[in-house]
Amino acid sequence: MPRWLPRAMVLALALYACFQLGSWAFHQLIGLLINILIAFFLALAIEPAVGRMSARGMRRGLATFIVFFAVFIAAAGFVFLLGSMLAGQIVDMVEGFPKYLDSVIRWINDTFRTELSRVEIQESLLRSDWLRKYVQNSASGVLDISATVLGGLFKLLTIFLFSFYFAADGPRLRRTLCSLLPPAKQTEVLRAWEIAVDKTGGYLYSRGLMALISGVAHYILLEILGVPYAPALAVWVGLVSQFIPTIGTYLAGALPMLIAFTINPWYALWVLGFVVIYQQFENYVLQPKLTSKTVDIHPAVAFGSVVAGTALLGAVGALIAIPAVATLQAFLGAYVKRYAVTDDPRVHGHRRSGGGQALARLRGLLRGRDTRESGDEEDAASGTSGTDDRP
Repeated sequence: MPRWLPRAMVLALALYACFQLGSWAFHQLIGLLINILIAFFLALAIEPAVGRMSARGMRRGLATFIVFFAVFIAAAGFVFLLGSMLAGQIVDMVEGFPKYLDSVIRWINDTFRTELSRVEIQESLLRSDWLRKYVQNSASGVLDISATVLGGLFKLLTIFLFSFYFAADGPRLRRTLCSLLPPAKQTEVLRAWEIAVDKTGGYLYSRGLMALISGVAHYILLEILGVPYAPALAVWVGLVSQFIPTIGTYLAGALPMLIAFTINPWYALWVLGFVVIYQQFENYVLQPKLTSKTVDIHPAVAFGSVVAGTALLGAVGALIAIPAVATLQAFLGAYVKRYAVTDDPRVHGHRRSGGGQALARLRGLLRGRDTRESGDEEDAASGTSGTDDRP
């Protein structure tokens, strides 16, 4: 046996063990890594506001706390409005359930000639094994729901803590990172960091402004129609329509349409028409003006990035897909060399067909033939030939 073979086997086994250990650690820490990624993008988003406050003499820690407190107040207000709307709708449905049940029983009795009554149906449901099993499963599911809620709150706390430290200690983090690199690389890292901050913050602020405009416009419509819970519905439409690209407006408009349908079916049509018209106004007038200097991404690229982000990281990928693609697009624009485009009609979409080229060639041949025939006729009239006379 060669002397190097045992060492090679031991080295291979050690590398395999390290790979397995790293893979196990990565799968165990994937949740924490995703939370850190979300916190990093959130810190990039609030960096412009924190930087402005810090430039005016305020401490970065206090500025970061003020920004997060404002975000918390806004989120709490939205959840409160949406929760009150849903609670009101559930109470109305529960109170109106006996009337709905009586109308259904009346229709069944008139149609199928039966003699059903609501009291008998309620007693049969209360005595059924299906209801007992459902109650038992629901009681056991309450613990699962509670554990899920507590886990979600812990994840939110983790994200906010990391994002607070990233935003408050941003300069220190950049200095630490740059201290590990040579001066030439430090400039590139700082430039990349600046691009990421501009694109992520620009995306958040432009979307927030468009969400505000969309919410105000839909609130005016819902108030004119007399649809209940107009403020909560307006906030819902504004947020969902802007942070879910391309189809977010139609998804957000489904809830106001449903609430308006309970008041008057024609109101639902009015809401649908307004949603479609406002979407066109936003795509062709509002969005180009607001995003031309911040995040200018083609709608197809935005939708594809959201789909890809959802496939990779779920809801988290859908949230950070557009700022990540915008940052990548900015990197490509800054580092990839571009050339002047040739002046070709095909660049502008004017494609020259092969049939047109063949017809032009045929016309040229016919024109040359006519020229030769006219020349022969002139030679014949003058008594000369087209060839040289040789002795």
